[in-house]
Amino acid sequence: MPAIAQRGYAVVRDALAPSIIEGLRSRARELDADGAFAPAHVGRGESRTARNDIRGDRIAWRGKADSAAEVVLAAWLEALRTACNRELFLGLEDFEGHYAIYPPGARYARHRDRFADDDARVLSCVLYLNEAWHASDGGALRLYTSPHDSADVLPRGGTFVAFLAAEFDHEVLAVSRERFAFTGWYRRRPLAPAC
Repeated sequence: MPAIAQRGYAVVRDALAPSIIEGLRSRARELDADGAFAPAHVGRGESRTARNDIRGDRIAWRGKADSAAEVVLAAWLEALRTACNRELFLGLEDFEGHYAIYPPGARYARHRDRFADDDARVLSCVLYLNEAWHASDGGALRLYTSPHDSADVLPRGGTFVAFLAAEFDHEVLAVSRERFAFTGWYRRRPLAPAC
């Protein structure tokens, strides 16, 4: 991931085979049909709340891989973790992730993925699972790359985005059709407070 070392983020097209992307999208649909998805919340602890004006997606957290496509994804994510630790010395220990479905009209307002009082999340990742996505469908990830600049990434199936969680504000622009992704974070042990 030399792009992460150079600029703090990377965008990789066709990161996984189309058959794997299709399998992950199918798995998300199965989980949705089984009622596994719930409205996403913002904040945590006692301040955790559903705020559709900020975030309109539904999510299904994943633990163990239980489909063939999820097994491939888990192995790929583990290989990426190992490479990032070897090349970037990030100290990544584990990965937490979920499927996300944005219904038409949904968005996620500008935010950062790292909590102010918890530095465990190091690297944010998104793998898009959409089929035949066009710019007119909306739903781009807008990554704020500097105080005066941003980069938009269309959520085309197979595109993978990774960025340093503490460094980049980002948002999901409103979608005009259902949008699928697998989103997660590589984490490290929280740093001990200074004495």
